[in-house]
Amino acid sequence: MSAQPDHAPVTPYAPAPGAPAELLAQLRADRRAAQWVPAFEREWAAALEESRRTFSLAALYEVVREWQGRLGHAPAVDAFVASGYDDSEFIDMAELRGRRR
Repeated sequence: MSAQPDHAPVTPYAPAPGAPAELLAQLRADRRAAQWVPAFEREWAAALEESRRTFSLAALYEVVREWQGRLGHAPAVDAFVASGYDDSEFIDMAELRGRRR
């Protein structure tokens, strides 16, 4: 009998070792740096504390993955806002729920 598992475990997303520093540099260079850098640093500190407590890097990886996504999608969000799209007629679900009561 072998002590090896009969299946290959799924390898979780693991950023490159320098990814957090590169990401922070990109956030600092962005026009939203005043809001984004402190938010990233708060999330990173919380994930670091969780990692110390759980001996897992998953929380740190998740912070990097989420912020890479935010930074990557920022140009599309900027373009949407700049397009002048009028979303003032959206349906407010909370308001609809209040009317049914």
